[in-house]
Amino acid sequence: MTASKSSRARNARAQAAARSGNAASGRGGSAARTGGTALKAQTQTPAQAANKGGAATKNAPTVRTRTGAAGRTGAAGRTGPGASGQAQAAAAQAPAAPDGGLLAKVKGQLAGVVSRGDSPVPVWLRLTTFLVALAGLGVSTYLTVAHFTQATLAGCAETAGVIDCTKVTTSAQSYVFGIPVAVLGLAFYLFMVAIMSPWAWRAARREVHLARIAALVAGMGFVLYLLYAELFLIGSICLYCTSVHVLTFILFLLTMFAAAAWGLGPARSSS
Repeated sequence: MTASKSSRARNARAQAAARSGNAASGRGGSAARTGGTALKAQTQTPAQAANKGGAATKNAPTVRTRTGAAGRTGAAGRTGPGASGQAQAAAAQAPAAPDGGLLAKVKGQLAGVVSRGDSPVPVWLRLTTFLVALAGLGVSTYLTVAHFTQATLAGCAETAGVIDCTKVTTSAQSYVFGIPVAVLGLAFYLFMVAIMSPWAWRAARREVHLARIAALVAGMGFVLYLLYAELFLIGSICLYCTSVHVLTFILFLLTMFAAAAWGLGPARSSS
């Protein structure tokens, strides 16, 4: 009986020991599994880590899309037509910066025009002389026609007073070297219209401007002779002839003033 009790005690201790061993082994397996997982995490290769990083990148599409959009926006800002149009519009709206060299450019262009033969004489004076020459040509033409048709000049009837156009135009002094004074006046003013034209004022040759002055000096000399003939030889005055004299005197004054103030026109450019 004592031996049976001892056997049962040994069996009970063995079973208890077996249960304790199973429990310990179970805990060891769990620890082993946990340790294996940690070991796998520690022993991953760089390629596996990169693959996992790529997967993480794939899982973040919002970040990739925004980055790509930002890159495209930057490229468009550098080379895109939309950004270029916006820049042009902004430049058009912005106030133009003052060009410091604009005045110098204009002066250079004007100097180039003058050097090519443009006249320094003001436009108003050139136009005035041209119009006066046209008026003288008109009166001279009328006197020439009246001389050859022997028509009475309008508004200048024969009187016993100082004004008598017919007496003057039919006198011996109405011819110079056998040429009617009216014809000489017509030829003179044909030349004046040409030499007083805007194109002649812009001539680069000084000879043109000298010819203008010489013709007017000769014309004024002839005018003084005709005034002397009317007042002291004929004893009468022709209003039309006097108007031609006045127009010639005006041209003489304006031309001499232009020569004194601005010279005889530009010399020919050496370039």
